[in-house]
Amino acid sequence: MRYACTKPTMSKALMVLLCLGCALSAAMPHQAQAAGTVELYTPYLQLSAPPGDAISYSIEAINRGESTAVADVAFDAKGNKWDYELTAGGRAVDRLAVKGGESQTLSLMLRVPLEINKGVYRFEVKAGGGTLPLAVVVSEQGTFRTELETEQPNMQGHSDSTFSYTATIRNRTAEKQTYALNAQAEPGWDVSFADGGGTNVTSVEVEAGGEKSISISVKPPETVQAGTYKIPVAATNNASSAETTFEAVVTGTYALSLSTPNDLLSTDVTAGSERKLDLTLDNTGSAELANVSLSADSPTGWEVTFEPSAVESIKPGETARVQATIKADKKALAGDYVVNVTASAPEKSASAQFRVAVETSVLWGWIGILIIVLVGAGIYYLFRKYGRR
Repeated sequence: MRYACTKPTMSKALMVLLCLGCALSAAMPHQAQAAGTVELYTPYLQLSAPPGDAISYSIEAINRGESTAVADVAFDAKGNKWDYELTAGGRAVDRLAVKGGESQTLSLMLRVPLEINKGVYRFEVKAGGGTLPLAVVVSEQGTFRTELETEQPNMQGHSDSTFSYTATIRNRTAEKQTYALNAQAEPGWDVSFADGGGTNVTSVEVEAGGEKSISISVKPPETVQAGTYKIPVAATNNASSAETTFEAVVTGTYALSLSTPNDLLSTDVTAGSERKLDLTLDNTGSAELANVSLSADSPTGWEVTFEPSAVESIKPGETARVQATIKADKKALAGDYVVNVTASAPEKSASAQFRVAVETSVLWGWIGILIIVLVGAGIYYLFRKYGRR
């Protein structure tokens, strides 16, 4: 009796449990399933681009299933060192969920390097079990460098010269570049840059694949010693740079002074006579002076000559001696006169002003005295002869 009653009861209980399980299963929401049903799609699987260009892809992640799929998203560069961005909704993404029967949009941006060989480069975008192969055909040989060249890198001049150079900046990249210009000269050297129009600049813009000429002016310090000096010049920015070295050969400082051994710039002379005057030519610079000639500016009727009339060479720190002969006009009145003497070399000149005092001749004094004596003697004779009558 107990067994007969228990069996129908147990069957009913099983039926109730089964019904409850079905009801709970129907009431529970569907959970995200594996990503095996996600498919990646873009209409452009192979594109062509030049070096430096940016390529944008719009990729659809499609869920062919009925339930939501969750997928890890990744980009495989296949060993190519390209910059890329994989985003969804404007932000970087590495995992997404796609509802059943719907799709999500991914954005991929690839930037072709500037320094790259011509050819085909392959990549993959992966989402769960789905893979999208992509290929980019680089249409031309790429470069990414800057060139700074000059045809005349070395110049020679004396210390007060301005050394002028020209150089050309070539932009061997696929983008317009702005280059900062700078020089690594020694302290005291002044280096300035100018564009093709002569305007002083500190930077220049060069179009992709283009070139631009610049002028470089270099001024050495006043105290510079003779020698060879190197001036490195660079055109730089954050992406590329180039450098070249200019050379300035300083032949020395040219300096000349004109005086006398005792630094006395005055003398005297008798009208119609001459006075010899020793002159000193001092090379106070650091470079040799050659072909130093002498000349004078004197009053009318005067003559000034030099022995020698020119000095072939005066080495730095040395002194040359020249004798000047000043001959005054015989009609010159007593007084002070000025004679300007100039020593000139091709590189430098020096002048000195001499005060010359003219004195009357002693002979005329004696003649005057003799005349007075003769006149007195004549008067005495007349007085003696005719005075008593």
